[in-house]
Amino acid sequence: MNRRNVVKKVLVAAGSLALLPNVGNASGAGSKEEKNKATVGEWFTHFWGKTCDLSVVDRLAAPNMLLQYSLHEPRHGREDIKAFMKDFRNAFPDLNFWGTADLIAEGDYVVGRWEGGGTHTGPAFSDFLVGSLPTASGRKMHFTGTTVLKLENGTITEEIGLAAGVTALQQLQLIKKI
Repeated sequence: MNRRNVVKKVLVAAGSLALLPNVGNASGAGSKEEKNKATVGEWFTHFWGKTCDLSVVDRLAAPNMLLQYSLHEPRHGREDIKAFMKDFRNAFPDLNFWGTADLIAEGDYVVGRWEGGGTHTGPAFSDFLVGSLPTASGRKMHFTGTTVLKLENGTITEEIGLAAGVTALQQLQLIKKI
Protein backbone atom coordinates (compact mmCIF):
# COMPACT_ATOMS: atom_id res chain seq x y z
CA MET A 1 0.00 0.00 0.00
CA ASN A 2 1.48 3.35 -0.95
CA ARG A 3 1.83 6.32 1.42
CA ARG A 4 -1.19 8.14 -0.04
CA ASN A 5 -3.45 5.14 0.61
CA VAL A 6 -2.11 4.79 4.14
CA VAL A 7 -2.89 8.44 4.89
CA LYS A 8 -6.34 8.08 3.31
CA LYS A 9 -7.03 4.95 5.37
CA VAL A 10 -6.01 6.73 8.59
CA LEU A 11 -8.08 9.82 7.80
CA VAL A 12 -11.17 7.81 6.88
CA ALA A 13 -10.88 5.81 10.07
CA ALA A 14 -10.15 8.82 12.28
CA GLY A 15 -13.59 8.62 13.82
CA SER A 16 -13.05 5.06 15.03
CA LEU A 17 -9.44 4.81 16.12
CA ALA A 18 -8.35 3.72 19.60
CA LEU A 19 -5.72 2.51 21.97
CA LEU A 20 -6.72 -0.99 22.97
CA PRO A 21 -4.82 -2.20 26.01
CA ASN A 22 -5.53 -5.90 25.36
CA VAL A 23 -4.43 -6.56 21.80
CA GLY A 24 -2.11 -9.42 22.59
CA ASN A 25 1.51 -10.08 23.37
CA ALA A 26 4.09 -8.01 21.52
CA SER A 27 6.35 -11.04 21.16
CA GLY A 28 3.64 -13.30 19.70
CA ALA A 29 3.27 -14.52 16.14
CA GLY A 30 1.50 -12.46 13.50
CA SER A 31 1.99 -9.72 10.98
CA LYS A 32 4.26 -6.75 11.58
CA GLU A 33 1.15 -4.60 12.07
CA GLU A 34 -0.34 -6.96 14.65
CA LYS A 35 2.95 -7.06 16.56
CA ASN A 36 3.18 -3.27 16.45
CA LYS A 37 -0.40 -2.96 17.75
CA ALA A 38 0.43 -5.38 20.56
CA THR A 39 3.49 -3.30 21.49
CA VAL A 40 1.45 -0.09 21.48
CA GLY A 41 -1.30 -1.77 23.50
CA GLU A 42 1.24 -2.78 26.13
CA TRP A 43 2.73 0.74 26.10
CA PHE A 44 -0.60 2.43 26.62
CA THR A 45 -1.64 0.03 29.35
CA HIS A 46 1.54 0.34 31.39
CA PHE A 47 2.58 3.93 30.59
CA TRP A 48 -0.69 5.86 30.12
CA GLY A 49 -3.15 3.54 31.90
CA LYS A 50 -4.51 3.66 35.44
CA THR A 51 -1.24 2.44 36.91
CA CYS A 52 2.17 3.23 35.53
CA ASP A 53 5.14 0.89 35.38
CA LEU A 54 8.06 2.98 34.16
CA SER A 55 10.06 -0.16 33.33
CA VAL A 56 7.89 -0.30 30.19
CA VAL A 57 9.94 2.64 28.89
CA ASP A 58 13.14 0.58 29.02
CA ARG A 59 11.38 -2.43 27.47
CA LEU A 60 9.47 -0.79 24.62
CA ALA A 61 10.93 2.66 23.89
CA ALA A 62 13.93 3.24 21.68
CA PRO A 63 16.82 4.90 23.54
CA ASN A 64 16.25 8.15 21.61
CA MET A 65 12.42 8.02 21.50
CA LEU A 66 10.51 11.26 20.88
CA LEU A 67 7.37 11.87 22.99
CA GLN A 68 5.48 14.93 21.76
CA TYR A 69 2.01 16.16 22.74
CA SER A 70 0.39 19.52 22.14
CA LEU A 71 0.16 20.38 25.87
CA HIS A 72 3.82 19.77 26.75
CA GLU A 73 7.36 20.39 25.55
CA PRO A 74 8.71 17.49 23.46
CA ARG A 75 10.59 14.85 25.44
CA HIS A 76 13.62 13.02 24.05
CA GLY A 77 15.06 9.75 25.31
CA ARG A 78 14.05 7.25 27.93
CA GLU A 79 15.19 9.17 31.01
CA ASP A 80 13.47 12.40 29.94
CA ILE A 81 10.26 10.47 29.18
CA LYS A 82 10.34 8.71 32.56
CA ALA A 83 10.94 12.03 34.36
CA PHE A 84 7.98 13.58 32.51
CA MET A 85 5.61 10.77 33.49
CA LYS A 86 6.85 10.66 37.09
CA ASP A 87 6.17 14.39 37.48
CA PHE A 88 2.83 14.17 35.65
CA ARG A 89 1.61 11.31 37.87
CA ASN A 90 2.88 12.94 41.06
CA ALA A 91 0.81 16.01 40.19
CA PHE A 92 -2.19 13.96 38.98
CA PRO A 93 -2.15 10.71 41.02
CA ASP A 94 -5.37 9.44 39.42
CA LEU A 95 -4.14 10.10 35.86
CA ASN A 96 -5.63 7.56 33.47
CA PHE A 97 -6.07 7.37 29.69
CA TRP A 98 -7.86 4.63 27.73
CA GLY A 99 -8.70 3.75 24.15
CA THR A 100 -12.00 4.63 22.55
CA ALA A 101 -11.92 2.32 19.48
CA ASP A 102 -9.63 -0.10 17.63
CA LEU A 103 -6.02 0.71 16.84
CA ILE A 104 -5.09 1.07 13.17
CA ALA A 105 -1.68 -0.10 11.97
CA GLU A 106 0.06 0.21 8.64
CA GLY A 107 3.74 -0.64 8.25
CA ASP A 108 5.74 1.07 11.00
CA TYR A 109 2.82 3.25 12.22
CA VAL A 110 0.03 2.70 14.73
CA VAL A 111 -2.73 5.26 15.24
CA GLY A 112 -5.26 5.42 18.03
CA ARG A 113 -7.88 7.61 19.68
CA TRP A 114 -8.17 7.95 23.43
CA GLU A 115 -9.70 9.86 26.30
CA GLY A 116 -8.84 10.37 29.93
CA GLY A 117 -7.60 12.81 32.50
CA GLY A 118 -7.09 13.25 36.21
CA THR A 119 -7.34 15.51 39.24
CA HIS A 120 -4.49 17.76 40.32
CA THR A 121 -3.99 16.83 43.99
CA GLY A 122 -0.20 16.66 44.05
CA PRO A 123 2.70 19.10 43.93
CA ALA A 124 2.79 22.24 41.81
CA PHE A 125 2.97 21.38 38.11
CA SER A 126 4.58 23.60 35.49
CA ASP A 127 5.03 21.27 32.52
CA PHE A 128 2.16 22.71 30.47
CA LEU A 129 3.17 25.04 27.63
CA VAL A 130 0.68 27.58 29.00
CA GLY A 131 0.78 28.29 32.73
CA SER A 132 1.31 26.18 35.82
CA LEU A 133 -0.74 24.80 38.68
CA PRO A 134 -0.18 25.57 42.37
CA THR A 135 0.14 22.71 44.85
CA ALA A 136 -2.99 20.52 45.10
CA SER A 137 -5.30 22.83 43.13
CA GLY A 138 -8.04 20.18 43.02
CA ARG A 139 -8.68 21.07 39.36
CA LYS A 140 -9.84 18.26 37.08
CA MET A 141 -9.18 17.65 33.42
CA HIS A 142 -10.90 15.21 31.06
CA PHE A 143 -10.18 15.35 27.33
CA THR A 144 -9.62 13.34 24.16
CA GLY A 145 -6.89 12.98 21.57
CA THR A 146 -5.34 11.06 18.72
CA THR A 147 -1.84 9.62 18.72
CA VAL A 148 0.46 8.32 15.99
CA LEU A 149 3.30 6.05 17.06
CA LYS A 150 6.21 4.94 14.90
CA LEU A 151 7.96 1.66 15.62
CA GLU A 152 11.24 0.32 14.30
CA ASN A 153 12.30 -3.26 14.96
CA GLY A 154 9.61 -3.64 17.63
CA THR A 155 10.49 -0.52 19.64
CA ILE A 156 8.66 2.80 19.77
CA THR A 157 10.74 5.58 18.22
CA GLU A 158 8.07 8.32 18.17
CA GLU A 159 4.80 9.04 19.92
CA ILE A 160 3.20 12.20 18.57
CA GLY A 161 -0.23 13.17 19.77
CA LEU A 162 -2.73 15.90 19.26
CA ALA A 163 -5.02 16.41 22.24
CA ALA A 164 -8.02 18.61 22.95
CA GLY A 165 -5.57 20.87 24.75
CA VAL A 166 -7.80 23.92 24.85
CA THR A 167 -10.42 21.87 26.68
CA ALA A 168 -7.88 20.61 29.24
CA LEU A 169 -6.36 24.05 29.78
CA GLN A 170 -9.81 25.60 30.26
CA GLN A 171 -10.77 22.90 32.77
CA LEU A 172 -7.53 23.53 34.66
CA GLN A 173 -8.28 27.29 34.57
CA LEU A 174 -5.02 28.03 32.77
CA ILE A 175 -6.88 29.77 29.94
CA LYS A 176 -10.30 31.41 29.99
CA LYS A 177 -13.38 30.00 28.35
CA ILE A 178 -14.81 32.25 25.69
